[in-house]
Amino acid sequence: MIYFKDENILIRNMNEADPKMIYDAEAEAGHHRTIESFSNRLKDQQDGKATSLVAEYNGNIAGYVNVYIKPFPGVSDNKKPCVIEDFGVFQKFRNRGIGSKLMDIAEQIAAEYSDVVYLGVGLHSGYGSAQRMYIKRGYIPDGKGVWYHEKQLEPYSECKNDDDLVLCLSKKLRA
Repeated sequence: MIYFKDENILIRNMNEADPKMIYDAEAEAGHHRTIESFSNRLKDQQDGKATSLVAEYNGNIAGYVNVYIKPFPGVSDNKKPCVIEDFGVFQKFRNRGIGSKLMDIAEQIAAEYSDVVYLGVGLHSGYGSAQRMYIKRGYIPDGKGVWYHEKQLEPYSECKNDDDLVLCLSKKLRA
């Protein structure tokens, strides 16, 4: 399915060829993900658990994001909460409106199911541009502190400032 198309940007559902291309681009950038992590996103979409979006810029894969209809850790006040996971725009395609358009579509999809959408953002400097973008888009901390290895981190606990140290944010999508 195509969600958006203009002269440069195309936003569509992930297809069978995408996990390998996304993995290759992330590996080239020095990220240490497995191809299974991207293949699992496609499988979740095929199983109806998620909507996995891919952005193309002039025919080249430029970014991706996933919307899940599932409980967010520590949140039980929303009957069908939505979670945005695994958002990324490749470095050479940044500052062209691709990330904003991906998030626009992800939030539109989430709004079909829930009043609120949640996401987690890493705390080290590699996530700086995402942190700024989420704040500009109206996301706020959920007030439950930071999470490490998908568990709420107790005060004064030991942790490492890696990709698993995240702050959970939420955004009200509709009144």
